Amino acid sequence: MKNFKRLFCLAMCVCIAATCTVSFASAEEANSTAPFRLSVTVNGDTATGRGFCWYTAAQADTKIEIEGLAADAYTVSDAVCEEWDGNWMHKLVVSGLTKGTTYRYRVGDGTTWSEWGTFTTDDGDDKVSFINIADVQAGNLENFQKGAATLTAGFTKLPNPDFVSNCGDFTNDSTNEEWDYYDEAFGALNRTYTIVPVSGNHDGLGVEYWFNNMFALDTTESVQIKDGVNYSFDVGNAHFAVLNTNDVLSISTAQLEWLENDLKSTDKDWKIVFMHKAPYSLGKDAKWPDALYLQECLPPIMAECNVDIVFYGHDHQYLRTKPLTNNQLDPDGTTWVLSGTAGSKRYEIRKFLAGHYMKTEFIDSLVIQKDGYGNFWANGSWDNTSEGNIGGCFETVEINGTELWLTTYILNDKTGEINKVDEVGFNKKAGENKITFEGDNTTSEMDYTLSLVPSFLGLAKYAITKWLPEFFKMLPALLESVIVEDTF
Repeated sequence: MKNFKRLFCLAMCVCIAATCTVSFASAEEANSTAPFRLSVTVNGDTATGRGFCWYTAAQADTKIEIEGLAADAYTVSDAVCEEWDGNWMHKLVVSGLTKGTTYRYRVGDGTTWSEWGTFTTDDGDDKVSFINIADVQAGNLENFQKGAATLTAGFTKLPNPDFVSNCGDFTNDSTNEEWDYYDEAFGALNRTYTIVPVSGNHDGLGVEYWFNNMFALDTTESVQIKDGVNYSFDVGNAHFAVLNTNDVLSISTAQLEWLENDLKSTDKDWKIVFMHKAPYSLGKDAKWPDALYLQECLPPIMAECNVDIVFYGHDHQYLRTKPLTNNQLDPDGTTWVLSGTAGSKRYEIRKFLAGHYMKTEFIDSLVIQKDGYGNFWANGSWDNTSEGNIGGCFETVEINGTELWLTTYILNDKTGEINKVDEVGFNKKAGENKITFEGDNTTSEMDYTLSLVPSFLGLAKYAITKWLPEFFKMLPALLESVIVEDTF
């Protein structure tokens, strides 16, 4: 009995000591000013500046050091330190740098610094390159690491891109835990490149302000920032517009007006758009009106403004359309690219969708990344398979003057091989785009509020008059799919 009491007392002492140790460690961590979740974004002139965002556990000063430059050799603006969901968010914007220059930098409070990172300003020539990924959408560290491995594979194919675009759904639930996992998996990579982030539905709907609080973006022309950010920028001879497809569940009339004005305000040779939700797809979300409404309202703007390519995510498979103008085949039209998933959550084809919301003759390339399903589109067959197509997906884009090459790869889950699954080239004449809009392209709070009713009515009208009748036509095939294949 005495021995039992001694063992019990010893066990209690160990538990108390462990609790004290954990409490002490947690308190120390809570008072830390060490930077984490660091990202570098386009913000303003890409030839002379960048935006920086990071977090600390405790309140701290917001500073940056650029190696080899005195503090008065560049301008720091918009520096903030604000509490956000238990941590402290830091943002600042650097401008006044030299174009075409690689810089080493670190951020911190002046005493505690991050590790050194690098970024390279745009040199202004007509060679532009970037890596594109989408939909890591992970909830645990292992799956975030798979997404990071996909992006790492991208750098083996395109070692020095001007930026990396991510078409949304960075995490699954946009919690502190998941963003910390994201940082643990992607952190070392994020210090070495400029990111162009796109707000996905998992980054904006129901998790208000998370997206804007994770990245230092230029929000001066964004129609709102609650569930995402719309913005634009130039690199070389290309103009890029980034949309927020969480805006009034899909896109507001205010943002459509912003997009048209933005695309008309540039004479760059190439015009490229990024967004999240998928207007052209055969994945599981290609049957809902919020995404399909984009197929209704965006093509007229793309045609009028001579947009070359639209990249998007949301449906976790790779699909490239033939060039389209207002939902008709046109060799001079816009190519739409569903970017696949860099992560491990992958969708099979919904066969019941074929010929309803998208004509199958629009498809030029289709790759399904999921084991056990048709893995690519070939002559209208759904059942061709390729083990090499099972893995994380990324695209590389290289512009050289009036030529653009889009190449798509899969990082194979089992072998680690990087397999090319799609490649296409585009050519165009220089100097065809003209500036036809000059002026203020900002949206006042009043104007945005007044746009809400027409925005909802536009989506509702589409859903009732076009989406719903087609849904009823599709319903027998959908029910058969549910019963026979257990696929909805």
